[in-house]
Amino acid sequence: MNRWGLTIPLTGIPLAEQRELISALPDLGYTDAWSAETAGVDAFSPLVLASQWAPDLRLGTAIVPVYTRGPGLLAMSAATVADLAPGRFVLGIGASSPVIVNGWNAAEFTEPYARTRDTLRFLRSALAGEKVTEAYPTFAVSKFRLERAPEQAPPIMLAALRPGMLRLAAREADGAITNWLAPGDVPTVRAELNPDTELAARIFVCPTEDADAARGLGRMLISSYLTVPVYAAFHDWLGRGDELATMHKLWREGDRKGANAAVPDEVIDDLIVHGSVDACREKIQSYVDNGLNTPVIALLPTGGDQFEQVRGLAPRR
Repeated sequence: MNRWGLTIPLTGIPLAEQRELISALPDLGYTDAWSAETAGVDAFSPLVLASQWAPDLRLGTAIVPVYTRGPGLLAMSAATVADLAPGRFVLGIGASSPVIVNGWNAAEFTEPYARTRDTLRFLRSALAGEKVTEAYPTFAVSKFRLERAPEQAPPIMLAALRPGMLRLAAREADGAITNWLAPGDVPTVRAELNPDTELAARIFVCPTEDADAARGLGRMLISSYLTVPVYAAFHDWLGRGDELATMHKLWREGDRKGANAAVPDEVIDDLIVHGSVDACREKIQSYVDNGLNTPVIALLPTGGDQFEQVRGLAPRR
């Protein structure tokens, strides 16, 4: 099945005011709605509402950090949405980043691969309704059992950028979630997965024909995100190390303005989808053509009518 997703809620619009749009997504051709979690809304609340507003959508978290909730609380939150949307919820988990985990949530960001693996294994057992007593390498759980396990345990997907985590996703999870990649990067990522492993990616879409404005926004986002060590390593692996070397150097030196200016236009055009709505939709399709199963549009604000842009970016049928 061809999937086509949207990140909810849209930026700058109160969640309660998005009911009409989210309800209309299936009729527009969208199959999925995925939430994110940084410093805005939490990942689960939008999906609770969407489960009632749009009963035909598949819902997913992309992603919930494995450090910012205890294992039991994470299982409870996932079970709640799985119960509200049986067979339509996907739990996406991942390590997140030191800024979010340590800087904003006062948790230790240690052994991200192992912590993600152990959380995945715990959740498999907990969401199946088992009583879990286990000393995992990175944490221990004693006698935890969900009071109400979901009738259908949700699939679990892993945030994965490089071969180690991608291979873990292929071995033990139900799919991989990635972001900050170009259509031409998809085969490199896809090659680390099993042929039948679902690959989802958040795609940043800026539907405007003002290329300077789109690149200005893209440049700011790239210099903020891709200087995070895990994303820097990801793009080294993808082959952008030389193109981004100046940005990284200036960022390390504390020259944020210079680092921002050093992002090449070519990198922005690779990683940020911009142009007319029609051109944007065609580029999103190019990700699918290169092996992406589930594109998840993250709409960047342009000052235009976001609801109308979402309608225009719907897949051609």
